[in-house]
Amino acid sequence: MTKQQMTIQQKNEMYKRKVVIRNTAVIAGCGALLVISFIISMNTGYSKLSPLDTFRTLFGGGSDKENLILFGLRLPRIVISILVGAGLALSGCIIQGISKNALADPGLLGINAGAGLAVILFVLFFGSQSYLSVFTLPILAIFGGGLTAILIYILAYKRQSGLAPIRLILTGVAVQAGLSALTTVLVIKLDDTQFDFVATWQAGSIWGSNWKFVIALLPWLLLLIPYVLSKSRVLDVLNLGDDTACGLGAQVEKERRRLLAASVALAASCVAVSGSISFVGLIAPHLARRLVGPRHRILLPACTLTGAVLVSVSDTIARVIVQPFEIPTGIMVAIVGAPYFLYLLARNK
Repeated sequence: MTKQQMTIQQKNEMYKRKVVIRNTAVIAGCGALLVISFIISMNTGYSKLSPLDTFRTLFGGGSDKENLILFGLRLPRIVISILVGAGLALSGCIIQGISKNALADPGLLGINAGAGLAVILFVLFFGSQSYLSVFTLPILAIFGGGLTAILIYILAYKRQSGLAPIRLILTGVAVQAGLSALTTVLVIKLDDTQFDFVATWQAGSIWGSNWKFVIALLPWLLLLIPYVLSKSRVLDVLNLGDDTACGLGAQVEKERRRLLAASVALAASCVAVSGSISFVGLIAPHLARRLVGPRHRILLPACTLTGAVLVSVSDTIARVIVQPFEIPTGIMVAIVGAPYFLYLLARNK
């Protein structure tokens, strides 16, 4: 090996070490931001708890009222907002990876609308206060979102050219419009109580803010997130194009369908608990990609943390900005997401 070759190899190794250090710092920074947002959110709300009271209550020294505020009201909602943010962000990252389209996300493709339609049908027939709704809604939402994804996949896929990104987006928008129209028709048939629930749900309010909903949502994420993280190399290969991926031995359509199913399950289970929160699956992957680059081995964990921070912070702001009332979390996310979405559209002209 010549001296010049050794120098090039040393530079490459130094560059790789710098990338690893930078990515580790980014992940650690995102984790720290999540912890900080968690602590701030525990100390924030209409019912006042000082930081000292919060930590005393957290470790078992609080009064009955303080325990109710922290453990009965705030902590379940904080945990759900973190789980929902992580799930929606990861779902969006998967869809962008398998479609090779930077503007794809579960909401834009109509998956959230399909899940929402299943939720509204359940409310219409069984009522919003049904005990079974806690554990049934995620399953029904996944069923509705899955049927929607299958329909979009069939309409967008062509045997000669495969899954074209532009056709996928246009098909998703069209299906979403149709499902939204059907949802509007069904909403008219709801009584006042059911209508109030659906209106709150559609605005993206984290309505399931108790530990039952945490228990209902957590198993889906514990099952799906490790699976998706294990597919990081597959997503990298799929981004190279179908021909190259086939040449490298990947079963393109089979892997794409599996990842799409995981994405639908993540998005739909989160939507069942949080309502229709848009833009998380679009914004979080882009922010994470800017921070750590396109390799999914580090992008997926960064995206998960970014989405968790985004929804957690948005929910905290939504709870306090107009006290004693609340703004739905979905609206706060949209305040950030809509301008960013327009920026992405302008950049991709």
